[in-house]
Amino acid sequence: MCKCWSVSLLELSGLSRRYGAVVALDDLAFSVPSGQVVGFLGPNGAGKTTTMRAIFDLVDLDSGTVTWDGRRIGAAERRRFGYMPEERGLYPSMLVGEHLQYIGKLHGMSSSAAAEAAAAWLERLGVGDRATSRIDALSHGNQQRVQLAAALVHSPDLLVLDEPLAGLDPAAIDAIGQVLVDQARAGCCVLLSSHQLDLVEDLCESVTIIDHGRLVVSGRVDDLATSGARRLAVRVEGDRTASWAERTPGVTVSELSSGAARLVLDDGVDSQSVLRAAMAAGAVTEFAFSRRRLSEVFREATA
Repeated sequence: MCKCWSVSLLELSGLSRRYGAVVALDDLAFSVPSGQVVGFLGPNGAGKTTTMRAIFDLVDLDSGTVTWDGRRIGAAERRRFGYMPEERGLYPSMLVGEHLQYIGKLHGMSSSAAAEAAAAWLERLGVGDRATSRIDALSHGNQQRVQLAAALVHSPDLLVLDEPLAGLDPAAIDAIGQVLVDQARAGCCVLLSSHQLDLVEDLCESVTIIDHGRLVVSGRVDDLATSGARRLAVRVEGDRTASWAERTPGVTVSELSSGAARLVLDDGVDSQSVLRAAMAAGAVTEFAFSRRRLSEVFREATA
């Protein structure tokens, strides 16, 4: 478990990086406090992986700084960090338990402490019976669990996770999600990148969204959900296109799923007029004001 009981802060200031004509990071700045899981979101190519690699000094920045508790990050600080890259970062021919012990010792743990922590994390993540298996003999989901264990084995102060939930079944997602929440509650700083926005909405207290290397949205999930225009969730029996809503003045269809339409209302639009339009299209089985989903925040921020 994490052993970081005081509040710490990861801060990124003015990060810029170009690859020829491609701008990966454009004066990017945001901070991540400990004690919560922070979602780090953006479209493909937005600069998320470059940002995460910059935290570990794996990319040369053109300008900008990354600090931990107000100090420049050096080798000693990075030994207290855990990183789970999107691409597989495991040695396929090693045994699972030996691999985790090796990672632990790289972070300064004794052999006995690394072995104890490796066994504990494998058990916690549901792969305790695979300690003597080769990495390449594991399923994709179990390799994901082992890779997370490798990021956790040395009780890091900061966890940076790039798509840790990709390819996992619902039970594994629930188990790993609970681990991340528990780590944050114990005082760790957890930065989580994922395209699974519904899961991010459930796990994260706040989010940072970037696009084209720049910050476009940052805030608490609850605050973002209650901001902006009024929203309605409407379902009309037998109507799977919500064409009636598209013909209603001052109404925009934000999402359409299985016949349920999520609508954005312009200022001054009377919800009762929307209800009448829906009733004219058929039997209304759902009609309620709703919070803004993180997927809607994302689309609106990156449009």
